[in-house]
Amino acid sequence: MSAHLFKSTAIITVFTLLSRILGFIRDMVIAHIFGAGGAMDAFLVALKIPNFMRRLFAEGAFSQAFIPTLSDYKIQSKQAVQDFIDHVAGRLGGVLVFITLLGILGAPALILLFAPGFWGEAHKFALASDLLRITFSYLLLISLTAFAGAILNSHSRFAVPAFTPVILNLFLIAAAFWLSPWFAEPIKALAWAVFFAGIAQLLFQWPFLLSVGLLPRPRWGKHAGVSQVLKLMLPTLFAVSVTQISLLIDTLMASFLPNGSVSWLYYADRLLEFPIGLFGIALATVILPTLSKNVAEQDFSTYSRHLDWALRWVLLIGLPCSVGLIALAQPIIGTLFYRGEFTLLDVVMSSQSLIAYTIGLVAFVLIKILASGFFSQKDTKTPVKAAVIAMGVNIVLNLAFIIPLRHAGLALATACAAIVNAAILFYFLRKNHLYQSNTAWWPFGLRLLFANGCMLLLLLLFSPESTAWLQQTESQRVLTLLVWLILASGVYIISLFISGLRFKHFIHL
Repeated sequence: MSAHLFKSTAIITVFTLLSRILGFIRDMVIAHIFGAGGAMDAFLVALKIPNFMRRLFAEGAFSQAFIPTLSDYKIQSKQAVQDFIDHVAGRLGGVLVFITLLGILGAPALILLFAPGFWGEAHKFALASDLLRITFSYLLLISLTAFAGAILNSHSRFAVPAFTPVILNLFLIAAAFWLSPWFAEPIKALAWAVFFAGIAQLLFQWPFLLSVGLLPRPRWGKHAGVSQVLKLMLPTLFAVSVTQISLLIDTLMASFLPNGSVSWLYYADRLLEFPIGLFGIALATVILPTLSKNVAEQDFSTYSRHLDWALRWVLLIGLPCSVGLIALAQPIIGTLFYRGEFTLLDVVMSSQSLIAYTIGLVAFVLIKILASGFFSQKDTKTPVKAAVIAMGVNIVLNLAFIIPLRHAGLALATACAAIVNAAILFYFLRKNHLYQSNTAWWPFGLRLLFANGCMLLLLLLFSPESTAWLQQTESQRVLTLLVWLILASGVYIISLFISGLRFKHFIHL
């Protein structure tokens, strides 16, 4: 079974890698053309608001409630599954249309709520409101797309949902290059690209839903499955999206800081999202339906082994990613974005955010895996408890760090809150005897410590100084970065091999 999990995770990772690479190209293009000024800050806030709500209604609370319930219907009949999906589509679509209309009409109020610091700058506030009126429809479109993706994932059709984000990146790149010169406010081209990309992403899923015979036909009316999804979803709304709420709190507080602060946090977050999306979301996407199946079959021994398998993969990949991002923060930011309107100051400031965020990278991924352990059992109360505590920690640390560390303090507070959240989830899984680790963890941990230590020493002692790196030409920076990433990865893999770790240990439970 773990071989199947590995194959499914690998498929998602490959397509996610393609999406992330295009995402980096997109961000490089946008940084070159728009820089990190007030207009970019306005667009990022207008994009964050529907994206935040999308992660609540679609990829977050909804999917965590929908997939375990769908697993119950799959063991009944195909007709029961179709009837359940049809009723969910009707209820979800209706709610999303209503929320989308409210969001478009109340755009200025939402900007005031999520970025109150813009109020003192009339043009920036008005621009952000106009952009949000365009981008808010993305909530409806991408939430329905994620609904379709959840159906496909539950039938082990992981490739299509994993490829779908590529479409948004292509639309944004095209808009930045060719559409923006036609606008009096060039940044509005990006907002329209988001809207049309949402339409394209939804339409892209339809043929594949037809191929599995589960194209939703929206229906209203009472349905026990829909009631169960709603019952599970309401408390989960907060629990599963604590990271996104923390990032929005960062944006809210950064709106009071100098121009560029929102953008510096954004570019750092985008880099952090690369490893999280590449293996974290892939693991979480595969593990939730698998754990839900184990629970439906009352096979808790296999449930624990699957969870153990996922946690080992998180540390195997997450720890070296953290070491690399911290040690090479300025070179990475400089290589990707230092050109055009993106200045040396932007490189330094974004690097500070990246280092602070990266402290919590492993915790961000662990939250997705550990929360799936509870959601697969339809336990939403425990993740809510963890999220409430973590949110309190985040707010307190934001207030403590924002004055001495400014935007980097906001990122550090978010990272610390994620660590607290992950620790609480792990504690309750162990306390409730839902997860039992095997005896191989001590040697595995020592091997990871040795390998990551070797890689860190290589980067600290031998990689070029950041100032020397940034003085190189663009092509030289790219080549130098690639060389050092390959060297660091090679040292890590060789160190693991020398310490006795073998790939077969992760293919089989």
